[in-house]
Amino acid sequence: MLKYFINKVCGKFIFAPRIMICIPSQVTEVEKKAVIDAATQAGARRVYLIEEPIAAAIGAGIDISKPCGNMVVDIGGGTTDIAVISLGGSVVNTSLKIAGDKFDEYIIKYIKRKHNVMIGERTAEDLKINIGCVYPKIQDTQMDIRGRDLITGLPKTITIHSSEMLEALLEPAMLIVDSVHSVLEKTPPELAADISDRGIYMTGGGCLVDGLDKLLQEKTGINVMIAEDAVSCVALGTGKALDNLDSLDGKAKR
Repeated sequence: MLKYFINKVCGKFIFAPRIMICIPSQVTEVEKKAVIDAATQAGARRVYLIEEPIAAAIGAGIDISKPCGNMVVDIGGGTTDIAVISLGGSVVNTSLKIAGDKFDEYIIKYIKRKHNVMIGERTAEDLKINIGCVYPKIQDTQMDIRGRDLITGLPKTITIHSSEMLEALLEPAMLIVDSVHSVLEKTPPELAADISDRGIYMTGGGCLVDGLDKLLQEKTGINVMIAEDAVSCVALGTGKALDNLDSLDGKAKR
């Protein structure tokens, strides 16, 4: 896949390109080396690694070079990265494997348990996007889906309500909220005060689940903002970081 993207961007290049890759905030040194080796074998001349929350913060338009504290909650497909950023680096961070894909898993398990119907990942994704919520809605919405009846083995159509989605998704959402709470507890008091004033920034496609920002705001008492173009924040931030490679050169790993 890396080779495909390198060829797509560079074509038949004479010189091997420099590449920047985003990694979760708590990967091990072995995992970092594996990413670097994979990129090098795919044709990279030099590989730069940047933590996803830092890239997300840059993409969200936050000036991370200032001494004040900023909290970013990046909910992607596979991992949720939570970090307090100050002076260009992470002060406190954590990473958990509960994100968009895990939300889909919880929906599949819930439909199977409550309705005896098996649905696929695509249907679970549609449910999550269209009627999924983690905070009570004023008006209950519904959606018809098709799946396989586990008793008869035949296709079956059922109607799912957003109140059921709330029941299915609240548990993984609370695990993310608890992790945010844990990071705030470890944050130095001065930076915690900055976060209280400036708010928490949410990025990544997973943060677009309806009501997740309201739930986090209610549980922490801190204003929560969803970044503009949340889905692309990490990619945009990586692109902006590429413009400042000289300042990152000391941190680059190869």
